[in-house]
Amino acid sequence: MSTTESAVKLPSPGTYALDKAHTEVGFVARHLIGTKVRGRFTDFDGTITVAERPEDSKVEAVVQAASIVTGVDMRDDHLRTNDFLDVPNHPTLTFTSTGLTKVGDTEWQLAGDLTLRGVTKPVVFDLELHGAGPGMQPGSEVVAFSASTEIDRRDFGVSFSGVLEGGAIVVGNKVRIELEVEAGRQ
Repeated sequence: MSTTESAVKLPSPGTYALDKAHTEVGFVARHLIGTKVRGRFTDFDGTITVAERPEDSKVEAVVQAASIVTGVDMRDDHLRTNDFLDVPNHPTLTFTSTGLTKVGDTEWQLAGDLTLRGVTKPVVFDLELHGAGPGMQPGSEVVAFSASTEIDRRDFGVSFSGVLEGGAIVVGNKVRIELEVEAGRQ
């Protein structure tokens, strides 16, 4: 069943805070010859400021780099080192939106500046708006959407280049960032 614009309600103007219990900040990277390794960050904050004209809306988010979890403690510890996130020197990842463009019935593009390891680069998230509606508390409103983008980790100074005998790389350069977001109006 496809979702149409008439079935998806836009959120009311105002400020929305990420609901940590119903939001996931995840990523996918390739390992060796192509296996997908998935991970997520468990500590983050963010606000969405919905404007009267949706295209003028803003998003700001901060992720605590040390909260990375992939399900393998040894890998998580390695990802926190200077080879990858360099948590002691760069404890947060940040995103600040710079533009929002409607591209379909429920599809939008969210442009912004992503900062990782102290390097800021522009990125564009493909966003699917699931809609807005009542929250669990009387009189509350929530908005939900999915968003994803792909970055090259080397653009952000993550240059770990483990290579196995025969030239196989240990980890791919492309990282897909995947968000499942629910936010409540403040």
